[in-house]
This record gives sequence, C-alpha cells and structure tokens, in this order.
Amino acid sequence: MPHCQPEQLALAALREPLPADDAAHLGSCAECRAEVAALQRAVDAVAVPEFAEPGPPVAPPASVWAGIAAATGVQATPGGTASDAEPVAPAVTAPAPAAAGGQVLPLRRSRRTVVLVAAAAITGAVVGAGAVALLQGEDSLEPLTTVALEPLDGEPASGRAEVVVRPDGSRALEVDLDAPAVEDAYYEIWLIEPGVVDMVPLGVLRPGTQTFELPAGLDLAAYPIVDVSVEPLDGDPTHSGVSVARGQIES
Repeated sequence: MPHCQPEQLALAALREPLPADDAAHLGSCAECRAEVAALQRAVDAVAVPEFAEPGPPVAPPASVWAGIAAATGVQATPGGTASDAEPVAPAVTAPAPAAAGGQVLPLRRSRRTVVLVAAAAITGAVVGAGAVALLQGEDSLEPLTTVALEPLDGEPASGRAEVVVRPDGSRALEVDLDAPAVEDAYYEIWLIEPGVVDMVPLGVLRPGTQTFELPAGLDLAAYPIVDVSVEPLDGDPTHSGVSVARGQIES
C-alpha cells in the first residue's frame, strides 16, 4: 500500500480519525508515524492556550516603510493621504547570474513541506476538538519497561513513563503525568544522557496520558533519563533548566 497522503498525516497529527486503510497503514509504517510525530510536536505547541493569546500591537520599525517606498515608488508616510505621495524611481536589483553552464531552478518542495502546509491549513479549524487516538494500532503495543517519574525539589508533579514496542519494532514512550497547569509556560518531555548535557526532546506534554514516538535507532541506554521540564513561552527550543519530575530507564 502507498504511504499516507500529506493531508491524512496532518489529520493524524491533529488526532483526527482516519479512513480504515490509512489507519491500518499508519499502524504498520514507521516512516509515516515518524512524519506524524514530527508534525504533532508543532500541533501540540499550537494547542498550548498561551500561544493563542494575542499580544500587544508592535509598531514596525521605520526601515519597513522605507523598504516599501523604495520598492513601490511611493513616498507618502503612513497615515498620509494620496495627495501627499510623490513618485520616485523604484529601486532596481540586478538579477543574480545563473550558474555557469546550468539553469537556475527553484527548489522542489519536499514531502515534509507539503505535510506542514497541510497541517497549518487545518490546525485552526480542528485544534481543540475532542482528542482521539493518534494511532489506531495502539492496542498492539507491548510494554518493555515502566519508569516512575518522581517530583524534584518538592514540585507538585509526578507520574510514570512506559517504553512500549510495536510488532514492526518501532517504539514509543507512553507518559502519564499528574501535574497542575502552569501559567505562561508548558510542560515538555525529554530523554537525557547521564551527564545531563545531551538531550532529546520528545514533545509538548500535558497533564494526563500521551504517547510519544521514539526516534528510530535511539539508544535508550545512552539516554536513560526521562525528564519533565517547564518551558517558558519564549520561543527557545532548548531545555529551560527547570525540571519538575524525573525518572530513569533501567537497562
């Protein structure tokens, strides 16, 4: 069976039900599940309520209008009338030379780009709808090991994480988190190496139960620490340094 179409992968990332054939393929195809897992990270971030809150208006710098005026030949300032405008010669940029002996062509959009566009187009319509299972084949998950997530420094967060494997050999981390809501921040789940230097982000985490795809080939013995962090809404993808719960996978 061919791979799922981009729009079906986008729906799966949004936890929408799929046609039976696509659901069956997704349950057996590690490549398509990896696409869904990558998309779901973005979708989960969008679903954080604080991200949807409008911020205060920000005035653009003067250079923005200067660029518009140079490109269009209009010299009016914002808020002026049409009679204020004085035409000026538009700036002309010489075309970049083509590579010697070849033709310059636009880059072809990758399948991932198409999937991301499809997800972005429908996120606004369906984020917040009732959640359904990401994968229809979750009943076939076989548990490998369970890790207790213990609170750190008296933080009111705890839970468990379970490593599971599917019949095709792909793995997932099922996390059950008991924690209060946080203001102007969100929880994120990580796998960290013992030196607490290198780490693998798995996605945005909310209180309750979620399943995260584990990267193919990831050595859990090298990244045995399961970490729950609180991340501020600052757009920085790195670990905040504020962990609230943690456990270790026993090899």
